[in-house]
Amino acid sequence: MPIVKLNCIVTFAASHFLTKYKGKCENLHGHNYKLVITIEDTVKENGMAIDFKDIKQIAEDKVLKIVDHRHLNDIIDNPSAENLAVWVWDKLKNDLPLIKLTVFETEDYYCEYEGK
Repeated sequence: MPIVKLNCIVTFAASHFLTKYKGKCENLHGHNYKLVITIEDTVKENGMAIDFKDIKQIAEDKVLKIVDHRHLNDIIDNPSAENLAVWVWDKLKNDLPLIKLTVFETEDYYCEYEGK
């Protein structure tokens, strides 16, 4: 059976500030984050690798319920895009065949993490 890569996008809003950093982002501010969850899996007999709705539900249960409309500093130590990407990966890695996770803070600024 073929192996495919699937992408599922979920969004959430949260506030944070950066510690160990000097600049505008050391002040309290927020983002409308976008997560792109990329998995790789084999196409099954039903013609699908995994239902997109299942990916989204796992993300809801494991990540969004914790971070949406929350203050990330209460959840993640120094919640930079990089640290957020690692944290989200750790929350999803046991339930999904992840190959990449992309965290968009803005349309122009994002972090990609591949579990290394």
